[in-house]
Amino acid sequence: MFEKITQSFVQLSIQLRKLLLKPQLIALAAAALGIILLCILTPLKTVFNPFLFKDFIQQYEGYVEILFIAIYTGLTIIGVPGTVLTIVGGCLFGIWYGTIISVISATSGALFAFWTARYLFRDLAQRKLSQSKRLTKYQTAVLKQPFSFVLTTRLIPISPYNLVNYLFGLTSINWFDYTLATFIGVIPGSFAYSWIGKSGEMVMTGGDRLSFFLALTFLALLSLIPLLYPRQQA
Repeated sequence: MFEKITQSFVQLSIQLRKLLLKPQLIALAAAALGIILLCILTPLKTVFNPFLFKDFIQQYEGYVEILFIAIYTGLTIIGVPGTVLTIVGGCLFGIWYGTIISVISATSGALFAFWTARYLFRDLAQRKLSQSKRLTKYQTAVLKQPFSFVLTTRLIPISPYNLVNYLFGLTSINWFDYTLATFIGVIPGSFAYSWIGKSGEMVMTGGDRLSFFLALTFLALLSLIPLLYPRQQA
């Protein structure tokens, strides 16, 4: 199932090339690029530095969780990877609470991106994608087992999280199935990066390195799941 889903996304990405040339999508991409450049060239660049971002967000005592979720959600919507923020979440809130906060943030961002694609571009995309038999089969597969399809996709480390948010929004999948599967599917990865964040901070302050190496090992095992799964099914 991992291989079929991966192939489906590759085929979908190829067919979307023409769609991406539409003026409204070019405008959206330009806006997203502008925001990313602001994050890189202005004080907003602290978001991409775990240490600077932690110092920045801790200034707002009493609102740290709300601010963290808002920033994480916003960046996910515009396509900025949330890995750094998940690591920071581990540093700020600890492994377990950090995982909870990051899962809520990632799911929230994924849902808003899903709605953006659904209500702004779905009609245009459906007209273009309906010309492809392969993509019609892809959508049929999604709708046949929506929860399992989304969950499996979220568990694939090589799956581009932010792109997937928009791709699912272009299908007819129910938003509740999508959200629930996303919420569950991002838990392992969020836990791994929160663990890395907390244990990495401990290493930086002279603490035990064992926990950090265990966290890296856990992340590596998650990355091996797509390789091991087909063999087990063989």
